[in-house]
Amino acid sequence: TGSGQQSVTGVEASDDANSYWRIRGKIDGSCQRGTPVKCGQAIRLTHVNTGKNLHTHHFPSPLSNNQEVSAFGDDGEGDDLDIWIVQCSGTYWEREDAVRFKHVGTEVFLSITGEQYGHPIRGQREVHGMPTANHHNYWKAMEGVFIKPSVDPAKHDEL
Repeated sequence: TGSGQQSVTGVEASDDANSYWRIRGKIDGSCQRGTPVKCGQAIRLTHVNTGKNLHTHHFPSPLSNNQEVSAFGDDGEGDDLDIWIVQCSGTYWEREDAVRFKHVGTEVFLSITGEQYGHPIRGQREVHGMPTANHHNYWKAMEGVFIKPSVDPAKHDEL
């Protein structure tokens, strides 16, 4: 059922090598490496191993009947249904913050609840979109490469 696109699932282990996503700017926007991500900024999340973008559309998810979330596109190039808004409490998405991702095209929140798949991806949880903000749609970066912004050479006072 659903769109037939690649499933996006969640696992308990925070160090699962298949759980890494790269943050990118929206299709017509730039996102310089090392530049802080602003709260309210539009981003794309690209799966490191497959090069597909986190995507959603108006298909029901197979387990919870919420909105299906899939991986779509090739080499980080997909369409306008790959764009999410970072919702956080400050000016920037800080490393320790729990954030929400709201889909631009369908206005659902990226969520995970307790529904688990059976064969062939036993134990993996369904990632889906929910229409309301709640405790199921907070996400936190558990590990990764965090690049500090470079020091502005004009403001550097060392010799």
